[in-house]
Amino acid sequence: MQVVLISGLSGSGKSVALNVLEDNGYYCVDNLPVKLLAETVQLLRSAGQQWVAVSIDARGGQSVATLPGYIDDLKAQQIDARLLFLDSKNDTLMRRYAESRRRHPLAAADLTLEESIASERALMAPIAEVGHRIDTSDLHPNVLRSRIKDLLQEDRGTTSLLFESFGYKHGVPLDADFVFDVRCLPNPFYELRLRPLSGRDAAVIGFLEAEPSVARMLADIGDFVESWLPAFRNDTRAYLTVAIGCTGGQHRSVYIAERLAARFSAQDGRSPVIVRHRQLVTPR
Repeated sequence: MQVVLISGLSGSGKSVALNVLEDNGYYCVDNLPVKLLAETVQLLRSAGQQWVAVSIDARGGQSVATLPGYIDDLKAQQIDARLLFLDSKNDTLMRRYAESRRRHPLAAADLTLEESIASERALMAPIAEVGHRIDTSDLHPNVLRSRIKDLLQEDRGTTSLLFESFGYKHGVPLDADFVFDVRCLPNPFYELRLRPLSGRDAAVIGFLEAEPSVARMLADIGDFVESWLPAFRNDTRAYLTVAIGCTGGQHRSVYIAERLAARFSAQDGRSPVIVRHRQLVTPR
């Protein structure tokens, strides 16, 4: 039996995620109190349901903090329990609420929307550390749907490596496990002929590979990830997200992310490799 738990901040896309799972044959339960999780799973298991998705979030109140213990109990029963935590930046959440004109679940007469979001973030913080975190700030709903489908297709027991390039001027990804700053490297942006290109173009690659500091940075990051990857496998982590940031997310970070993905793709295959470039318009 597989149980996918959907949690996260209100307005981050939990409804989209639950709809994706329902469309893919999961029996879905929305807004289930944490205390009813074990009973509900056993009931559905006895009814022959093999694929179950449950949404648990701040609407359940302070008891949501006990969710990690319930997940451990499910795993002890040989149930494939996975937690997807959807997150988003505060300004994005505020914009979405303004557009939808919906009431925040923690709204109160003496709280502004921004304060309600901050309160929810504090309440959900322990849960965010347990599962796979997805930053939906810049994701179109169709991209989020695709990403969730990809997650569900991964084999249990593997740790997938996600290398993500980004631009610091657009903010650090909320779902990164490790963040490496490569802004100290020579910047192709200041070469006019390279400015419109990206770190996937041959001219930019040639520029960066001519700089010894780039090779050292690439080797150091790769060696660090390789050294610690077994620990994350032993911790049964489904994903390890390594974010590489430069100023605009177009040249240096893209090049480093691509090279790291190539290095780990050529290894033993125990860690499926994904590469994403947050700031590039053209997808990989």
